[in-house]
Amino acid sequence: MTIALQYTNVTVADVDESIAFYRDALGLEVQNDVASGNYRWVTLGTPAQPGLGIVLSEPHAGRSQADGDAMQELLVKGVLPMLVFNTDDLDATFETVRASGAEVLQEPIDMGWGQRDCAFRDPSGNMVRIAQAPA
Repeated sequence: MTIALQYTNVTVADVDESIAFYRDALGLEVQNDVASGNYRWVTLGTPAQPGLGIVLSEPHAGRSQADGDAMQELLVKGVLPMLVFNTDDLDATFETVRASGAEVLQEPIDMGWGQRDCAFRDPSGNMVRIAQAPA
């Protein structure tokens, strides 16, 4: 038996603003853009991991009013789960993301367990970490 992650959802305040961050700053590609009523779900991915996607949607998309309100509160607080990416050139990736205007939470540093990483907030306040494996 094999199992693999197909996609993960990321709740964002503004889908278009978030597409610009994930596509232009991180280099992901838009794979799908599905509208339903007033909402849409946009899947982004990378050729480096075919079949794995990140789905962007707003807090109320596909949720009850109460659940959407709760997600909105968590999003505003910045406490939704973080995303962690890896790269083969952390310093170049950091400079590209920083140049996009993203909020820098942590510049690249060597971690005690061997990898280097940095951290940003996406336009909605979600934490995005980027790591590079030890040489």
